[in-house]
Amino acid sequence: MKSVESLISEIKNLKPFPKIAQQLLERIEDPNSSSEDIAELILYDPAITANLLRVCNSAFFSLPRKIESVHEAVNILGMNHIVDLVMVKFGSENFKTSQEGYGLHEGELWRHAVSSALISKDLAARMKIEGAHSIFTASLLKDLGKVVLDRFAANAFEKIYNTAKNKGISFRDAEKAIIGIDHAEIAGLIAESWGFPPKLVKMIRNHHSPKDCEGPEAAIIYMADCICMMMGIGVGADGLSYYFYEDIARDLGITPDVIQEIMVDFSIGMQKVESLIGAD
Repeated sequence: MKSVESLISEIKNLKPFPKIAQQLLERIEDPNSSSEDIAELILYDPAITANLLRVCNSAFFSLPRKIESVHEAVNILGMNHIVDLVMVKFGSENFKTSQEGYGLHEGELWRHAVSSALISKDLAARMKIEGAHSIFTASLLKDLGKVVLDRFAANAFEKIYNTAKNKGISFRDAEKAIIGIDHAEIAGLIAESWGFPPKLVKMIRNHHSPKDCEGPEAAIIYMADCICMMMGIGVGADGLSYYFYEDIARDLGITPDVIQEIMVDFSIGMQKVESLIGAD
């Protein structure tokens, strides 16, 4: 089994989150930035520009004419939608393979990441919390630690399962007991190594322990993760082996009726994301 230090060193083997996506996130969260500022940033990135034009000219929109500029794309999609698509496009690059140690087939962790990001954003909007794009991004990237552990600590998973089962502890606690570090902590280290803002790093690091993080952001991400589990999205072998804090749901005002509404709204949003990301 690899040491914690060697596991951390493997972070460099992940596909990095592009600097342009971080700059986009900073501008969208800056109240002094205009839509023109954000469009200008996109304009000088060929990969994002090409992707936006591809999406706008896809069968999903069925527009009567071809879209040829970023400014036209902004008018069609809306700035908020564009930022989310960019985050999903670049943030999901590391999630598309299978994570056999966690019992997740190819694409399942990607679907869980995008689903929890969409639900986090929905919850933030319902609670009128500022910084929805940071919450969306933190929720999207929160399980990067699973990618590292699955690649480089695969021989430890049987012990982790047995420890969680026999001691009645969470899968995350079992990871820490066997490996010396858990997937949430590794995800936080990845976010730090990519130069993310400290607040976003805390959201990622505490997505299973929201009581250790000030403010409602980590609690929102935690609840979105729980709702994904309730819907059976990316459950995997560890999915039901985490603690559920009823007081978190109560403090956020999330009732069973609210969860039902979120599930209905989610299916529409996810279909749209899948159509746009997979558009030819």
